Amino acid sequence: MTTNQQTIENFYAAFARLDTEGMAACYAMFDDEVFSLRGKREVMGMWGMLCDAVKAKGRDDWKLEWRDVHAEGTQGQAHWDARYRFSATGRMVLNRIDAEFAFDPAGRIVRHRDSFDFWAWSRQALGAPGVLLGWTPVLRSGVRRKADANLQRYLAQQAAR
Repeated sequence: MTTNQQTIENFYAAFARLDTEGMAACYAMFDDEVFSLRGKREVMGMWGMLCDAVKAKGRDDWKLEWRDVHAEGTQGQAHWDARYRFSATGRMVLNRIDAEFAFDPAGRIVRHRDSFDFWAWSRQALGAPGVLLGWTPVLRSGVRRKADANLQRYLAQQAAR
């Protein structure tokens, strides 16, 4: 296993444990269908917010599985499936995600891009609004705005501690 493959394995193992400090040892930039984050503060704020939400609701509905980890040179990829209860609606979600990574010479993640079917996610997470509007840019933009507002509130709360 290469150093970069081990970084991916370490990241997902820490995420499965909801261990944000373990995740933080790996990072710099993150993008997916909802977030575009730069810098450790924003990236780890997002992971911290997600992990704290799962911990607060109980781990009974949380499951993370990953596979197909591959890294060569400065690039890597993996597939991961997250099963969780979406906090805004209480609905169960199975999100199937393909991840692409870029690494610095020390093996830390300098770019992480997750891709998933937003319409499939929105149908599960949001119910009828996701079924009807999940394919539209309007709903995606609304979800992005709400997620960013939640992240900014979370970061402000963390800074106040």
